[in-house]
Amino acid sequence: MSNWIVACGADDIDEEDLISFDHNGHIFAIYRSSSSEYFATDGLCTHEAADLSAGLVMGYIVECPKHNGRFDYRTGEAKGPPVCVNLVTYPVKVENGSVFIDVALADAV
Repeated sequence: MSNWIVACGADDIDEEDLISFDHNGHIFAIYRSSSSEYFATDGLCTHEAADLSAGLVMGYIVECPKHNGRFDYRTGEAKGPPVCVNLVTYPVKVENGSVFIDVALADAV
């Protein structure tokens, strides 16, 4: 079952950047690619729970600010040490200038 919620405005995120979004005690990261596609992952690094919103976005990669672990934010795939556990990703849609994420998976935990 889907649970779509508004995470932010589409213009709240610059291209090739991300913002943090909290919902029910869960931290998400919302990304905007250079082609204005939107993506969402868990907002904490799987290595030592650093907040990814303080990280660097390069292309489709987000780099953790703590130990430089990297993830492909489209798939959540860990791209090398020290990270070895993938990020959970969430469905995203944009409607009427708002970015929605489906938090059903996070709410189920």
